[in-house]
Formats: sequence, C-alpha cells, structure tokens
Amino acid sequence: MAAPAPRAPAPSCTLEIKAVPNAPRSAVAGWLGAALKVKVHAPALEGRANEELCEFLADALGVPRRAVTLVRGDKSRQKVVRIDGLDLATLRQRLDK
Repeated sequence: MAAPAPRAPAPSCTLEIKAVPNAPRSAVAGWLGAALKVKVHAPALEGRANEELCEFLADALGVPRRAVTLVRGDKSRQKVVRIDGLDLATLRQRLDK
C-alpha cells in the first residue's frame, strides 16, 4: 500500500493594514501602496479595534474569523495581519470587488 501523497500547504498571506479607529462604520477605504486602509467602527481601547478589524476582514474576505490573526502592530495604526486560506492575489481580487 502506497503512502498518501503529502498535501501542499494551505495558502496564506500577510497584509499590511493602516487602521483608522472610531469610524462611523467599518469599511475598506482603499489601498495606500501595499497597505490596505481600513476604517474600524470600534475604539482603540482594550484591543476592541483589533478584534473588530479581524472580524471585519474575515467577513469581507469570506473566510472564518479564526483564519485572520494579528501578527504585528497591536497598539499601532500600522498593522500586519495573516490570512490563512487565501493567497495575496485572491485576497486583492476579493477586496477590489
């Protein structure tokens, strides 16, 4: 009996974010070079804006919430998030609709 072929790793990518907290509603505001500008409805208190950012991105990209994680920038407006299940080309395609 042959061993199963190894699976290719699931696609994932990182995305630079310029977050703007306390917006009237969460929305993608466009690209600033390689960074995506995202307005977040939640205030920048006790990690609420980070949580809202991850939830909003997961919903906008059609991936589960657990697929979006904050890699860097916990207390900064400049953030890096990791998205599992999508490559960068697919991510850009879904956001540019």
